Amino acid sequence: MNKSFRIAVCGCGNIANTWLSYAIKRKDVEIVALVDIIPENSRIIATKYGLNCKTYESLSEAIKMSGANLVFDLTVPSAHKETVITALELGCDVFGEKPMANTLEEAKIMVATAVKCGRYYSVMQNYRFNKYIRALKDLVKTNTIGTPGFICADYFYGDHFGGFRQIMDNPFILDICIHTFDQARFILDSDPVSVYCYEFNPLGSWYRGNAAVVCIFEFSNKEVFCLRGSRVAEGALTSWHSSWRIMGTKGTAIWDGKEAPYCEVVLPVRAEDKLVNDFRRIDAKLDWPGKEWHHGALDEMFSSLIEGKKSENDCTDNIKSVSMMVGAVRSALSSEKIFLKDLL
Repeated sequence: MNKSFRIAVCGCGNIANTWLSYAIKRKDVEIVALVDIIPENSRIIATKYGLNCKTYESLSEAIKMSGANLVFDLTVPSAHKETVITALELGCDVFGEKPMANTLEEAKIMVATAVKCGRYYSVMQNYRFNKYIRALKDLVKTNTIGTPGFICADYFYGDHFGGFRQIMDNPFILDICIHTFDQARFILDSDPVSVYCYEFNPLGSWYRGNAAVVCIFEFSNKEVFCLRGSRVAEGALTSWHSSWRIMGTKGTAIWDGKEAPYCEVVLPVRAEDKLVNDFRRIDAKLDWPGKEWHHGALDEMFSSLIEGKKSENDCTDNIKSVSMMVGAVRSALSSEKIFLKDLL
């Protein structure tokens, strides 16, 4: 059969394994080019997955020579703009790793290019694709806890990835927070309005840049979102997904990022002599049928492209998560509250 998607993989580092382990199982996919500025990286990937395609150091050459119509942008964040624009202008759709860009100026140019070229550009936000966060969102969406007003997330982890993250100026905000910010937008189905952020590098940090933050966001439906986090925490670690508390007018939803979420809601009647209300626990329904993590996100991206509809992770929406990331950095630098509409 003819393959619908002729894919050029740009960036053959470790993350390429996650994407390729999904892509090679699709009957409508053919990997037609591997691109990396270090040729040995491409050769390692080709050998590992038994790929017979050619390898390149130039994406434009790879697209022209291979006839690719879809590019996986798996490069480092600083290379995303050049990679994406090259692919879009040569007639390819693009699925890319997060974050879209390190600056909002770059992200806006990338979105404008996708719109101008009439191509799809979707950004990986794999933390949305998990049965637990889908169940948490349902507790909010179905009004089980009433109208949400205050949402808190704690992220405390101590990763030792090394590599480019080690020398970033903002390794927590630019590499980790994009996930948590996008999760908050997803759970609340609301848009961010403003941010105040304090960023610092804790004692004992093995990162050059600031590896911890406290952020306060205001959202369009008057919700307040607070994130506390560090990627140099040692002991009592949270999950990658953070630990969440969502307080509504009728109760509170809890998700530790590891197990199924639940909520406690106020019972209809409170005895007058009681200081606090009585509550009833409701366990969230785990009925989301999709795949999880990267594979779930890629499933949704491909389905959206095939059906001609916008992906959940379409660049025109994802730029709102990028604005939270960029706004947090600007707030930390200026020690001022930043209004995100001024950035967009």
